[in-house]
Order: sequence, then C-alpha cells, then structure tokens
Amino acid sequence: MPLNIRVSNRKRIVIIGAGFGGLKLAQELAGSADFEVVLIDKNNYHQFQPLFYQVATAGLEPSAISFPLRLAFHHYENVYVRVATVTKIIPEQNLIETNIGELSFDYLVIAIGADTNFFGNKNIEDNALPMKSVGEALGLRNRLLENFEKALLADQEEDKIGLMNVVVVGGGPTGVEVSGTLAEMKRMVLPKDYPELDFDLMQVHIIESGGELLGPMSLNAQIKSKEYLEQLGVIVHLNTRVTDFDGKHVYFNNGTTIRTNNLVWAAGVKANVIEGIKPEIMMRGGRLKVNRQNLVEGYENIFAVGDVAYMTEDKFPNGHPQVAQPAIQQGNLLASNFKKMLKGNPLEDFYYKDLGSMATIGRNKAVVDLPFWHFQGFFAWLTWMFVHLIAIVGVKNKVLIFINWLWNYITYDQSLRLIIKAKSPKNNQT
Repeated sequence: MPLNIRVSNRKRIVIIGAGFGGLKLAQELAGSADFEVVLIDKNNYHQFQPLFYQVATAGLEPSAISFPLRLAFHHYENVYVRVATVTKIIPEQNLIETNIGELSFDYLVIAIGADTNFFGNKNIEDNALPMKSVGEALGLRNRLLENFEKALLADQEEDKIGLMNVVVVGGGPTGVEVSGTLAEMKRMVLPKDYPELDFDLMQVHIIESGGELLGPMSLNAQIKSKEYLEQLGVIVHLNTRVTDFDGKHVYFNNGTTIRTNNLVWAAGVKANVIEGIKPEIMMRGGRLKVNRQNLVEGYENIFAVGDVAYMTEDKFPNGHPQVAQPAIQQGNLLASNFKKMLKGNPLEDFYYKDLGSMATIGRNKAVVDLPFWHFQGFFAWLTWMFVHLIAIVGVKNKVLIFINWLWNYITYDQSLRLIIKAKSPKNNQT
C-alpha cells in the first residue's frame, strides 16, 4: 500500500502540514472511530514559530520550541504520521503525490502555511537571513556568531562595522522582537564574549516601509514599541524601503546605504504552493480562496486552514491575519464540521475570535493589545511570557523555556551562543 497506510472502512482525512492549524485538526480527530487521519509534514516535529527569534538570538535551543509529532499521537491508532514532501495534488483522482509515494484521500486539508516573501528581489533572497523555520533561525544564529568571530580578525574598521552591524527589515512583531533582543545582547552579553571588539561600532537598525511599527496594533503600542527600541539603542527607520542587498551593503529607496553583512528579513510572507490546485483561486500572496467552512472554492472535498487559507469576514475583508490563532481556531472548527458532515448535520460557519496581539521588545518591556484592554511595560512583558508558555506544545518544553527565561533574567546570560553546523556522513545511505 502506498506510504504503508492500511486500508480501512473509515473516511481518510489527509492533512498536509503540521503547523498550528494542521496539528490542531489532527489532535481533535485523534481517537475518532469514524476517521483515519494521515498527517504529512516535511519535518517530524511541530515548530512554535513565535519564538523562532529567540533561537536566532541564542535565547533558546531549537529543541525547546520543537515537539515530535509522533509523541503527540502515541495513544491513537487512527493517526498516521509521515515525513514527506507533497509534490502534487490530483483532485480528480482524490490522490496526492509525495517524494515517498502516492496516497488517496476522502478529504484533503491543506495546512502548508507560509514562507518568506522577498517580493521578487533575487539579490535579497540570496543574501538575506530569513527566519521562517527552526533551521533558518539556527542558520541566522550561526551567521551572526561567525561574523563576530571574523570581526576579531578583521584589519579594517569598515570590515569590522560590516560584520557587526545588523539590519532588520520589517516592523511587525518578529522584526521588533529580534531588534530589541539584539540590542540587549549588544549591551549586556556580546561585550563579555568579545572584549577585544569595540561595540560602539555596532549598530542595530530596523527598517519599516510604513509610517509606524506594529501596524495592526493600537496607536499606544506603536508609539511605545518605538520608544522602547530607541531606549535600547536601536535606530528606527520608518517610511523607508529596502531596494537591494549585495551581501555587504543595504540600499534604500531614498538613495542611502548601510554597511552590513547581516540583513535579517522579516518583511512579509507568501503562502506555500502545491502543484495541482487551480491557479484562478489563488488570491493575494498565493492564499487559496475558501468559504466559511474552509472548503477550497471549486472543490468538494479539499479544504485549507491557516496562513494558506483566504477567507473573508465583515471584520476581515482582506482575509484573516497570518498568525497562530486563526489557524488554531479554523483547525478546531473544521474537526467539528467533519464530524457533522458524517452525520449529515448542517456545517458551522467560521467566525474569527480575535484574542489580541502582543510583542516583547526587551527585558521588562512589551506591548499587549487585548480586546478589552491595551497596556505596556513590565506587566505586559509578564503577560507575553505567560501566554507563550501556555501555548507551547509539551510539558517538557514549557519547563525548559521557563527555566531558560528565569536563568536569563537572573544572570543576563543564556550561554547558548554555540555555532552548530550539520555534517553529513561521507557515505550517505538512502
């Protein structure tokens, strides 16, 4: 049998992607006597994306924000996990093709999320440092630390400046959080690691093409986040757009440049794409047009959830924000609708419940927008930590992250600044 999935009388739901939406859907259907669930992902773990930046800045180890998929389904015989890359969907045959074989489905759920959007600039794509996976976050950490090592050996001041300067593009939560963390590292940590370097030479810049940071958040959050970053020494550039990056210089639309070897790209996302879906239903950013039950337009048994789904509501005429909560809520409702579908009951429409937005800028500094309350400062920082600890998958991961955060708060030093590179065996076996 393709992918070694045994035949059963249960309806087979194939979920492509184990992000927030795909994992939530699989968890809600686990143990069901009516459905067979096949969860396919290119990794064998779930990644907690909101904390990628802490891996990239040596605040957490990759294992602390990753959770093994098979561990989540140890006690459920109706859930199969397969590590594979889906290469094509053949809707007319109810079939998907992967790099390890073919698989039929009764229902297909596309939950493949989004990737970095470089807006067609090949130089930026080739030279910048994205942060949309644990691997990319680890690569960013390695690059930054390697460049500090190179700065120790550089003879020219300009070369030292280029190796030490960091430019972060994108004024959303990721850009703000990584900028603040880097600025704190410059003040509290890196001078102890590299006493031979003059950290007055190092600058951290954040670039935002709009007129404010944290655009979707409240005015108070926008003002306060900029104030916090500037207090930390971050140079904030608003209404500024990056036009090119050659690996050593960042070029802007106003004609200015900044010397840096480190360009962190957090400026936008685009939905991942799988061959086989009608191109006419792909909306802005490559998202798939779905109805209020997450059914992809033009199909009877193909659904999409999370970042890849384009669903409009009165409050969200341009689709839901591409963050964790819409994906989790859609996955939860879709599981309920699958059960109703089997019984012939009416399906429920999706309504996004906005639980709020938040971002941490640094030690004791954060901004939180809840539906009923907007606040900033130390209490906001505690709230941010509590919410993220609760959301992390796995008790062990919660404990590890809490210990890491507590240790860092007491000592100002995580001691996780390791340059770790994978080495393939000489004789690879497949």
